[in-house]
Amino acid sequence: MPETRELTVHPVPGPGAEDVVVLSSGPHEGAVLTGTEDGAIWRVGHDGRRLDRVAHTGGRPLGLELLPDGRLLVCDARRGVLVADLGTGAVESLVPAVDGRAMKFCNNAAVAADGTVWFSDSSQHFGIDRWKDDFVQDTRTGRLLRRDPDGSVHVVLDGLAFANGVALSRGEDYVAVAETGARTVVRHWLTGPRAGQRDHLVRDLPGYPDNIARGSDGLIWVTIASPRDPVVERLQTGPVWLRRQVTRIPAPLQPKPKRTVRVMAYDDQGVLVHDLDAPATSFHMATGVREHEGRVWLGSLHEGAVAVMEV
Repeated sequence: MPETRELTVHPVPGPGAEDVVVLSSGPHEGAVLTGTEDGAIWRVGHDGRRLDRVAHTGGRPLGLELLPDGRLLVCDARRGVLVADLGTGAVESLVPAVDGRAMKFCNNAAVAADGTVWFSDSSQHFGIDRWKDDFVQDTRTGRLLRRDPDGSVHVVLDGLAFANGVALSRGEDYVAVAETGARTVVRHWLTGPRAGQRDHLVRDLPGYPDNIARGSDGLIWVTIASPRDPVVERLQTGPVWLRRQVTRIPAPLQPKPKRTVRVMAYDDQGVLVHDLDAPATSFHMATGVREHEGRVWLGSLHEGAVAVMEV
């Protein structure tokens, strides 16, 4: 059973503060960055008292990561992989397309010490405005991709059930990617005797994982955006015509994510170390997570706020 924690909520000026990343050095050390539906990137003080808009992507920012040079990598669902200068606010495109085709749903990323960027494209059929369609229809067209320092881009894994959060192990011997639709975290080995092989860090999660991130504790933290829904899973295994029909009925009648706030943390052997939750009253649907020195910061696809709890 998860351990319940008290949650502190810090509002931001817009809905959909989907991901979070913590500044670990510099004049704003301890502050948190997040992106909202309107394209803004916000810096939230460590205590929530100060709020600054530091950039605007012109799209829909999701996953955030810090680059070795201090700039911010942004997975923008509409524009692909971007880079934002936190000092000037300038935004440039890093990966607008793959093999000449724009990504449908750029989602999350992890950055290696040498600048290699690992990132996910959730679906090759549906964009963020129709994420439920891909989820219910179970298209399994998600991908894990890699951008090398020389600028070349490669598809590393495909056929993923809604590829979502991405994280590198502390030793960078594997990269992990969440499969939201399958309730798993897939692991792709980079070094050692298993290099190039694929297995699972964890299977059969109790709900649908969204973003994942390696914490300052070296653990892989996983958000559970919504508990397992037997109705959705029956639909996913049903005939294609039925899955398509369900996504065409009015939104109020479609299956809805249940309100929850839950995060889990795993070591490199896939052993559960932390399972934390909080009352889903003033905040729900945690989709972004970042553990930093004993505090766990959360973002949400829907909330106009970020939240924090103690480990």
